[in-house]
Amino acid sequence: MILVDSNIFMYAGGAEHPHKEPSVAYLARIARGEIDAVIDAEVLQEILHRYRALRRWSDGQQVYDLTRQIVPTVLPVTADDLDVARDILDRYERLQARDAVHAAVAAANGIHVICSYDRDFDGLEGLERAEPE
Repeated sequence: MILVDSNIFMYAGGAEHPHKEPSVAYLARIARGEIDAVIDAEVLQEILHRYRALRRWSDGQQVYDLTRQIVPTVLPVTADDLDVARDILDRYERLQARDAVHAAVAAANGIHVICSYDRDFDGLEGLERAEPE
């Protein structure tokens, strides 16, 4: 099982970029059932937040809807997950809060791999980062 970070969906739905095609291909593999993937509720929140902040709401709607279609399993973010995320932030100064939430949800659900272009996940105990390439 792999947790997919929001940046994979945003690169796939965004403008031309070196990460676009690998992200699209990766999500196609998930959609075909070749990769067992999940997201957490924070991924959806990040998509909503980012596109609204950019004032690109119609793009955000499309990315959100496709995300829900491609990866229908959405893990909840609980208060216990947030407690663990707080502890993770104490141990890893470079990590952002949203990434700590993903790491905590992954740990709570026995997930050891996150697909992300975010290198801040590198070196986190118990979590390996993989890229679509």
